[in-house]
Amino acid sequence: MEPVHIIGAGLAGSEAAWQIARMGVPVVLHEMRPQVETFAHKSGDCAEMVCSNSFRSDDDVMNAVGQLHWEMRAAGGLIMEMAGRHRLPAGGALAVDREAFAAAVTAALQADPLITIVPGEITALPDHGNWIVATGPLTSDALAGAIRGVTGTEALAFFDAIAPIVHADTIDMSVAWEQSRYDKGETLAEQKAYINCPMNRDEYEAFIDALLAAEKTEFHEGETAGYFDGCLPIEVMAERGRETLRHGPMKPVGLTNAHKPEEKAYAVVQLRRDNALGTLYNIVGFQTKMKYGAQTQVFRMIPGLQDASFARLGGIHRNSFLNSPTLLDDRMRLRLRPNLRFAGQVTGVEGYVESAAMGLLAGRMAAAQALGRDLAPPPFTTATGALIHHITGGAEAKTFQPMNVNFGLFPPLPDTRSGRRGRKDRYPAYTQRAKDDYSAWLAAQ
Repeated sequence: MEPVHIIGAGLAGSEAAWQIARMGVPVVLHEMRPQVETFAHKSGDCAEMVCSNSFRSDDDVMNAVGQLHWEMRAAGGLIMEMAGRHRLPAGGALAVDREAFAAAVTAALQADPLITIVPGEITALPDHGNWIVATGPLTSDALAGAIRGVTGTEALAFFDAIAPIVHADTIDMSVAWEQSRYDKGETLAEQKAYINCPMNRDEYEAFIDALLAAEKTEFHEGETAGYFDGCLPIEVMAERGRETLRHGPMKPVGLTNAHKPEEKAYAVVQLRRDNALGTLYNIVGFQTKMKYGAQTQVFRMIPGLQDASFARLGGIHRNSFLNSPTLLDDRMRLRLRPNLRFAGQVTGVEGYVESAAMGLLAGRMAAAQALGRDLAPPPFTTATGALIHHITGGAEAKTFQPMNVNFGLFPPLPDTRSGRRGRKDRYPAYTQRAKDDYSAWLAAQ
């Protein structure tokens, strides 16, 4: 049997390889790292997480992301399995020790007799065979050029920013305290999963002033800052209004200062554990394009971080993605070259979970083809199906932008109340329908 070839061993490529092997089909996984480095990656491990260590909400009743977690687990997903094994306390979110997680995914793929990992860069798109392109937002210049050559169109682009990471022992815990918002979590560790740094009004205003005045990374000629709204740099948010951060990543609601319980903070900066040892914490929602020197000065204005030492400062990189509604069919194949499937963020989904889910689906579809079968996508009443429906036809091609999974992509339910007040009934109805329909889709295979 001819193997399926995958370009890129990120979250999508790793999940695709795992699913293909589970179906008894050999797979060759091509990865250019560490021979060819990228701006954001630090290792040659598979499924390296570069922007944060969180897979976001794990609530599969009230949250579309949590429902996507459920579907991937139901399909025997490697990414969710290893995320569960290397989980860190994070309230209601699924956060992981990112180095241990990537090492475990890599080890699992290396140990599978049907999976061959081949190092080295692929610079051209093969015109025959069964291939999945899962190169992610940091597709190499050579391969991006090959994609443009085949599609006859420029790949769209936006800019993605990386949040800084702080050494935990440099956080002043006489100022900061441990608490998840609204004390969310079933265990004490979950309820204290975040470190919180409070600001009064004067401190917040001074912070905003410094943020707006700080020296920023310049764009190269011809580049435009088409940020994805789910990953805006904090200084861009601040430019939209002085109160924007206080109602976004710095919102103080649901938090009580353990040192001054009677005093309500005007704004709060949260840090989330980044490794199992608890020695590293990332600043939640603090993606930035400030220059390094400016970052250390501005971030040390945060009470509790005045003596902070940074394991990694924030950064910014160009992310490329396809105009999938015009280029891909519902089997994730390039219409002009159907031997090629695309998966992951390069298809125009946003987020770790969404990328891995598209890898899972592309892998199953490619394996089915190798076995002489056709696999239709899940119903778009499911989280996975809603995503694939959106990127391959549901979205408006002229305004297509990267999209996280959300209930707005699900077809409406009859007899459920609309608006904010109807969510407590509507969201469980969405997720129960999704579970039923996804289970039926799996059973049919």
